[in-house]
Amino acid sequence: MTKQLVFTNTLDSAAQSVFTDQAVDFLCDLVEQFRPRLFELLQQRRQRQALFDDGELPNFDAATKNIRQQQWRIAELPKDLTKRRLEITGPVDRKMVINALNANVDCYMADFEDSQSPTWDGLVNGQINLRDANLGNMSYDDPSSGKHYSVKDDPALLIARVRGLHLPEKHVLLDDQPIPGALMDFALYFFHNYQQRLKQGSGVYFYLPKLEHSDEAKWWADVFHYTEQRFQLKTSTIRATVLIETLPAVFQMHEILYQLRDHIAALNCGRWDYIFSYIKTLKEHPDRVLPDRQVVGMDKPFLNAYSRLLVKTCHQRGALAMGGMAAFIPSKDADENEKILAKVHADKTLERDNGHDGTWIAHPGLADTVRGIFVDGIDGDNQLQVLREQDTDIDQQLLLQPCDGERTEQGMRTNIRVSLQYIAAWLDGKGCVPIYGLMEDAATAEISRTSIWQWIRHGKTLADGTQVTKQLFRDFLQQEADVVRNEVGDKRWQSEPFEKAKKLLEEITTADQLVDFLTLPGYQKLA
Repeated sequence: MTKQLVFTNTLDSAAQSVFTDQAVDFLCDLVEQFRPRLFELLQQRRQRQALFDDGELPNFDAATKNIRQQQWRIAELPKDLTKRRLEITGPVDRKMVINALNANVDCYMADFEDSQSPTWDGLVNGQINLRDANLGNMSYDDPSSGKHYSVKDDPALLIARVRGLHLPEKHVLLDDQPIPGALMDFALYFFHNYQQRLKQGSGVYFYLPKLEHSDEAKWWADVFHYTEQRFQLKTSTIRATVLIETLPAVFQMHEILYQLRDHIAALNCGRWDYIFSYIKTLKEHPDRVLPDRQVVGMDKPFLNAYSRLLVKTCHQRGALAMGGMAAFIPSKDADENEKILAKVHADKTLERDNGHDGTWIAHPGLADTVRGIFVDGIDGDNQLQVLREQDTDIDQQLLLQPCDGERTEQGMRTNIRVSLQYIAAWLDGKGCVPIYGLMEDAATAEISRTSIWQWIRHGKTLADGTQVTKQLFRDFLQQEADVVRNEVGDKRWQSEPFEKAKKLLEEITTADQLVDFLTLPGYQKLA
């Protein structure tokens, strides 16, 4: 007999429309079946990290060499997943969903993860919004502006990103334990949309974040097979794109594709989380401390190698290779906007020339610039023909190569202001916010605070010779909090959770042990 889920909130009418009896039965089955293995996988993550902390470095696995060397390919891609030259990403609030579907792009990644603060209402309404998006005729009347929004004909292809395996859903319990957030997001989106997606001649498409090992890919493959069998659907109805956004995963790309070969569509260069993971994975290695976040671009050898290896691996196996995020926001100042678009153009040209099949933007205002590179600039729907056979082997040494560049007081202060403002927004229920001309999400805030933690950990000095200490950080935090308060004004400072964010930022940045994800302690403070 299936056990019962326990909800810590009373389900209002919106939540009841999402958590129907059949949807709850399916979700409960998934949690019973797959949560025990998930706990084991998370424990294996901790064990691998302990080895890295003791001095080992991530590397290709000798035990799976045969998978890397043998000839095999993933299941043939469905037609609507072969053209993904430009994708926009964003949270699942209603106005954002409509604007993203209407953008001049091929796909919209609707995000339950890094750009979505996981408030209960936000997650429930996000499921309703995506259900309405798939049904069509979706609209929204903005009460603050009076504007009417509606989805136009021929919207972007919708792909849903679920939460990472490490994130719990504290509002839903089974056996007095929170269920995995990833399973809730997956189960509800699949259950409420698979029939409509099939009616449209498509499949049910997902993004999977923050995988670290092919064993985790195998777990997802089993979830997908179980789901298809339960609902008597063809194998490969569910297709996933896996973000290669952790350092351990870059050494597991063939294996991840192999384990998900019936369900994989692409790998994606999740560059911001990848930089965060580089810091986190190598946190005890003083010779691999990164410089200012602002200078760590895709032109750096270790990041360019990661991009090229992903392209080569994917195309060898018949999968698409998606590029990373352009986080810039267009400026209303013409001169400034010209500089922004030039940076975006250079970044996306590098990705296209490396052989990526498509790329990400965070703002529809960048679409036309990037389309000039990834639509007009390639022949056909993708670049699967680019096999990079001329490349020399990209080895462990290159993928882990230390990054040159300075650590500066200005860079440290900027990191503090960005982290403070992002955490305050996240605690206020907003997971994706414009800060100083960039669209910041959890990944960029993670880089900002873990960089400072690592500088403190290893007693690094700034360019002017000042040693980075806990006290220096506290002094800067107070000073930069005053700057932010002056920028946003006293009224907003007091009405939004800036003081809570300041306290949380201080706690996690001066902790003796690195906090894995700021969203874990932050989540305990969310409604």
